[in-house]
Amino acid sequence: MITGKPFLTEETISKRVRELARKVSEEYKGRDLVVVGLLKGAFMFFSDFVRQIQIPITIDFIIASSYVMTNTTGKVEIHADLREPLRGRHVLLVEDIVDTGVTLNSIRGSVLNRAPDTLKICTLLDKRERREVNVPLDYVGFTVPNFFLVGYGLDFNGHYRNLPYISVFKKSH
Repeated sequence: MITGKPFLTEETISKRVRELARKVSEEYKGRDLVVVGLLKGAFMFFSDFVRQIQIPITIDFIIASSYVMTNTTGKVEIHADLREPLRGRHVLLVEDIVDTGVTLNSIRGSVLNRAPDTLKICTLLDKRERREVNVPLDYVGFTVPNFFLVGYGLDFNGHYRNLPYISVFKKSH
């Protein structure tokens, strides 16, 4: 059950996505940029974000997970890996939410092993209170408190990803 009004509205999210895309477009102008979406959670943010980037880009995806229900397992599983070569290119990883940092840190290490010229990370949500592994974040949409959030790609057990806003999730008893 989702309770209360949206934590982040469609309008608030949309405005911030445009701002992040503008920064990336300026910083990477004239560079060979590969934008990598981390699925499944980042799909909605990723789609809106890349459509606002105003420079040529290449797109790729990684499907990874470390969560069961609301808890991290601590073990990162890669279900689908990159297809684009990264050596000598600029890479921007796009994540929906960074909380413990375990999954993102593992993926970051894997990408760095492919010898990109640069690697930066963009996340819509940064939940610093839960951080177990320090991962450098270059572009952050919103810093959020330690709530379990759903919507705009974020899920609870596979549900609620399709909400156009982000809401606090509370289980009903």
